[in-house]
Amino acid sequence: MKPTHPTGPTSAKNPLPPEDYRPHIRKISSGVRGLDEIFGGGIPEYSFNVIAGTPGCGKTTMAHQVAFANGTEEKPALYFTVLGEPSIKMIRYQQQFGFFDIQKIGKSVRFINLSDFLIKQGMPAVIDEISKQVKAADPSIVVVDSFRSVVRTQSGNASEKEMQLFVQQLSQFLTGWQATTFLVGEYDITEFRDNALFTVADGIFWLSQETERNSVVRKLQVIKIRGQKSVPGLHTIRITDFGLEAFSRTLGLGEKKSTVVAGKHPRRRISLGIPELDTMLDGGIFEGDSLLVTGPSGSGKSALATQFIAAGIRNGEPGIMAIFEERPQGYSDRAQSFGLNFDLPQDQEKLEILYLRPLDLSVDETMQAILEAIQKIGAKRLVIDSLVGFEMALAPSFRADFRESLYRMIGALTGAGVTILSTVEVEDTFGSLQLSHYAISFLTDDIIRLRYVEIDGQLRKVLIVIKMRGGNHSKDIREYIITDKGIVIIAPRRTDYIGLTSGLAQKSGQRLEIAPEPKILGG
Repeated sequence: MKPTHPTGPTSAKNPLPPEDYRPHIRKISSGVRGLDEIFGGGIPEYSFNVIAGTPGCGKTTMAHQVAFANGTEEKPALYFTVLGEPSIKMIRYQQQFGFFDIQKIGKSVRFINLSDFLIKQGMPAVIDEISKQVKAADPSIVVVDSFRSVVRTQSGNASEKEMQLFVQQLSQFLTGWQATTFLVGEYDITEFRDNALFTVADGIFWLSQETERNSVVRKLQVIKIRGQKSVPGLHTIRITDFGLEAFSRTLGLGEKKSTVVAGKHPRRRISLGIPELDTMLDGGIFEGDSLLVTGPSGSGKSALATQFIAAGIRNGEPGIMAIFEERPQGYSDRAQSFGLNFDLPQDQEKLEILYLRPLDLSVDETMQAILEAIQKIGAKRLVIDSLVGFEMALAPSFRADFRESLYRMIGALTGAGVTILSTVEVEDTFGSLQLSHYAISFLTDDIIRLRYVEIDGQLRKVLIVIKMRGGNHSKDIREYIITDKGIVIIAPRRTDYIGLTSGLAQKSGQRLEIAPEPKILGG
């Protein structure tokens, strides 16, 4: 009898059976950092998968990581090689990675070469040898690398029907033996259509390399995975000292926002470390906000960011500084010049300074590094200094999507309850008040504009609070100076000047003289 649920049986309104009655499919780890999240929790156990892509994109490394992560002496991983790299050569290079464990070779992870069987006896002999080894070892993982070699070697003698039969036979045998299988091959994405292998496969993982100018970026796409929801789109992957690493394009977006319920408790305000500026902000910015500090070079953006982090440390709120233009020691030295010690908080794990300036950086990699630092020290505040440097550190292919990526990143971090201060450099064009050339003001809750103003033949600095979402703020234009204490806002200037926002101030009632345009002779 078909089981029913107290709320009623499966129907048009309730098309899925209750979760208690659904068969459970165990998921195994890929062994690749960040990849299980993209897959939707891991790889379905006993599934038949294809790892495909162009040469050099990390297919073999990924297959090795799966084998080392899951193989045991009782249920080993069998790694079959077919006309590809010899086992000894693969081991020589793969053992350079952190995931490689030499103690597992021959026990938990076993390499078997099938090239002689293929060359001398053909595909049936390959199937027979795989069957023999699987029956003898009872493996948890089976890898065939490169499976494409079988197809290329036999394509002249085997018909399409025979090839399809061969693929289905291999799939049914390995799945029936309860082994999770991975076929590794160099395939072009255009070959996925009308191919028996990809029809039978439960999972298809496509790896690729993109070259633009001097930049090379590796990416991964889950073309297919049965029975579970994967993260769609192209995800950045990188080969590191540990092995392959993957960075989901939705990393951190599942975090819950740690804010109080509106209307029941007031949102907490936090200090920027400058008392007069806190007053202009009606007590500080709201916790979990994203603040944009914009201004020209030398206007004090980094100084303000330093004071923001220092105020958090004093209040028991650990902080992270993600920097792209200046080295960590430069930040520590600036803090020291303001009478702030950044070395001790770093030793106490209350401050993390991340210097993020590798070649071909992606926003998702930056996000991963920041989230790890947040988890490590329990950070409540984050500085991104600067967005211009951030963009320059990205690979060219990522710069085109910078605004969209920034939107995802800020949303994920503020959603986790972190308060963000980002700096962006803009050129002071006297006569206008530009906020940012990125058109990203909609991403931020608060905006503070720093700028130079010419007053009485001197170049002064003024500060304006442009925007504060969800709260009131001062509309005054305040002059400030940078001292050995950091940014100090001085007493309000008498309102005998106008045009401060243009950068060309003039006394009230005094007309700004503009030279007439020269006449063109003969006009």
